[in-house]
Amino acid sequence: MFRPRDSFDQRLLDCQLKVTPEPADIRWIHDVFGNCVTLVDFDSSCQTLEFETTIRLDHSPRNVPDFRIENYARLHPFSYAQEEVPDLAAYLRRHHADDGEVEAWLGKFLNKTSQPTGQLLMTLNEAVAESFSYHRRGAQGTQTPSETIRSQTGSCRDLALLMMEAARSLGFAARFVTGYIYVPDRDGPIRLGGGSTHAWCQIYLPGSGWIEFDPTNGIVGNSDLIRVAVTRTPSQAIPLSGSYWGNAGDDIGMDVSVNVKTLA
Repeated sequence: MFRPRDSFDQRLLDCQLKVTPEPADIRWIHDVFGNCVTLVDFDSSCQTLEFETTIRLDHSPRNVPDFRIENYARLHPFSYAQEEVPDLAAYLRRHHADDGEVEAWLGKFLNKTSQPTGQLLMTLNEAVAESFSYHRRGAQGTQTPSETIRSQTGSCRDLALLMMEAARSLGFAARFVTGYIYVPDRDGPIRLGGGSTHAWCQIYLPGSGWIEFDPTNGIVGNSDLIRVAVTRTPSQAIPLSGSYWGNAGDDIGMDVSVNVKTLA
């Protein structure tokens, strides 16, 4: 999953993929979420496997999210329109059982009275950004929300999942996003998660659609975020996966480097 999703706020101009060694077969499909997935097969042995993708796109971020929420959903709690519920059901359902740890954590900064929907989600996003330490983690898998709460630290995908499950516990539909983040020059503002693939989440708001929330950096909206794939769970959005024939000790590691540049 390297190819960005084409949309009104990011228009894909060019995408090239170079694979070493030369593949025996390469093809593209759309998965169940409409993401572009590249499938590659090999018929030779090698010492090093490399994937290099070069992308050029026109990215048109908004400085602030467009919270033109439908009247019935402007205050939380609310219920989604009946015709939308079947399509949102999988994103509304909690995916990780816990002993009330997510709710207990939410109770520290959210009150139970009615409040503006946009304000509530911005508060939640900021709470994750301020309460947890970012730690780049190369280990396979994603921490459960409970593990993140207990350790007070996590990678971008861990923090995204925590916000998703917290939002779902509040009755919001949430989904996972994998992609890239634009990091300006060293003297510019700090952005965590640069230099590698990045992860955040989207929350569905009636009238506004799927809104981007990056709890790692406290970003609301698509500023500096380049969408590649959206899924229901983090495990469905692994940028690079596969299998090989060889000895158990053959896998000595993997290096990932992402460089995002602004073109005049």
